[in-house]
Amino acid sequence: MKKSLIALAVLAASGAAMAQSSVTLYGIADLAVVKAKGSSAALASGGVSTSRWGLKGSEDLGGGLAANFNFEQSVNLVDGTTGNGFNRQAWVGFSGGFGEIKLGKMWNAYDDIVGATSPLFDSGALTTNNLAPSYALEAGNPGNAVYYATPSFGGVSGAVSTTFKTGETNARVSAFHVKYEGGPLFVGLAHEQQKDDLSADLKLTRLSASYDFGAAKLLASVGQVKDVADDVTIGVDVPLSSALTLSAGATQVRPEVGDNGTRYGLAAAYGLSKRTTAYTGFYKDSKEAGDGHLFAVGVKHSF
Repeated sequence: MKKSLIALAVLAASGAAMAQSSVTLYGIADLAVVKAKGSSAALASGGVSTSRWGLKGSEDLGGGLAANFNFEQSVNLVDGTTGNGFNRQAWVGFSGGFGEIKLGKMWNAYDDIVGATSPLFDSGALTTNNLAPSYALEAGNPGNAVYYATPSFGGVSGAVSTTFKTGETNARVSAFHVKYEGGPLFVGLAHEQQKDDLSADLKLTRLSASYDFGAAKLLASVGQVKDVADDVTIGVDVPLSSALTLSAGATQVRPEVGDNGTRYGLAAAYGLSKRTTAYTGFYKDSKEAGDGHLFAVGVKHSF
């Protein structure tokens, strides 16, 4: 009898522990047909969002404290290849009343803001922001990093991130952001510095804002890469029905040298279900910069 009671107690404790922790498998499968100026039509993985799969989990440690992790890898749907290891995210951390801290490889504090108000659904292939130097995400998730985000105070929150110095050049990427999210209004300011012992000392700043009127959502951002270029983006998202949304935008980069100029774009997304969306769109440059123009049609499925 005692053994039976002990066994039941162990099972009950085990069930309680399992109830306090969770692991989720998730992903995005996004494939488009893309036609750029001067090129033949071709399949492209990640027309709107990078195709990926990942595992994330959380364990309740009690007292409002939780231990969290996230592993995420890109997937190329054109040829079935994957990124090198968990090339998008690989981190462990804690969250609670103090906010959240992450250690490892994660999107940094600058990236949290940089695409928040991008027109054309912040699409990987289509957004006009692809022309803007301050939108560049080469150092968006550099790894070897520490990230801290505050809790929200009346809609105001912030985050800071930095990497430990790496390699022979002591390369380091540091960033911060402050944002306000309240009702229909969003405003976010972010700054990033990429520095090493050789010549790199890039300073990127971006201010993003949006306001949702219901019938339309206005989008705007201004960015700067110090001593390189400035950019301005405006856009609008218009929900034509519960399933169909139209998005338009334009980005201008100054000075107009090299690939800089103005890019205009228009896109539409139709929700076939809660997890599957069909989309199409195009952009066109005002001068012979970048691709000149690009058209895409595709489908995005989330799980």
